[in-house]
Amino acid sequence: AAKMEEAIKRIDGVNDASVSFMTQKMTVDADDARFDDIMKQVVKTCRKIEPDCTILQPF
Repeated sequence: AAKMEEAIKRIDGVNDASVSFMTQKMTVDADDARFDDIMKQVVKTCRKIEPDCTILQPF
């Protein structure tokens, strides 16, 4: 979780991120205007660290 958090926080436009494997939740605070593009980068980054990772976005 710490590796994912660190990598996500380095993405341009991300203000903060937290990952909990216990609750299987990730919270990302990012620029609203670019949120969809940022989330694509978040998913790509997480899969590099944990290939079996699946990220679902609430709507």
